[in-house]
Amino acid sequence: MGNAARVKAEATYADLLNLPEHLIGEIIDGELYTQPRPSPRHAWAASRIDRKVGGSFDTDSNEPGGWVILFEPELHLGDRPHTLVPDLAGWRKENLPQLPETAWIEVVPDWICEIISPSTAAKDRVKKMPLYASLGVQYLWLVDPDSRTLEAYRQHEGRWLHIGSWADNDVARVEPFEAVELNVGGLWSV
Repeated sequence: MGNAARVKAEATYADLLNLPEHLIGEIIDGELYTQPRPSPRHAWAASRIDRKVGGSFDTDSNEPGGWVILFEPELHLGDRPHTLVPDLAGWRKENLPQLPETAWIEVVPDWICEIISPSTAAKDRVKKMPLYASLGVQYLWLVDPDSRTLEAYRQHEGRWLHIGSWADNDVARVEPFEAVELNVGGLWSV
């Protein structure tokens, strides 16, 4: 029995529900990942993107409109299933015509934005990026407040194509929200 391999039990939704309130939990490939609530700089960048993108695209009008943008939605996706909490997610209204009655969403977003930090960068890039592509997410933004950059990707045949990177003083028109200008430097400063 000394050489027997120890099998780690897969995480369950009950494990997420039992986490302390100050932690955000996700289940990726059966493994539980936790992290503290976002830092103020992280939250500021997410809020600025939400105001610019959500304010322009998550409207009742169709100019440019046509999206549902949510902050930190809980997603239950895939056959396994995975429980994911991106910083921001967006659905074209035809893909999510109404919000579900559940505390989570089972419809794959069309766009995801992850605000990365030193403690989440590896998970976001190595675990979540390939998973998002395999699930059919069409666009992914990675925003890094420490390096003051925004990277954008478009999904193509289950893989990510890098469509651009922007830094500090750049003004960008980034897919799928290229109808509005985004002052990248404004994501970091108050």
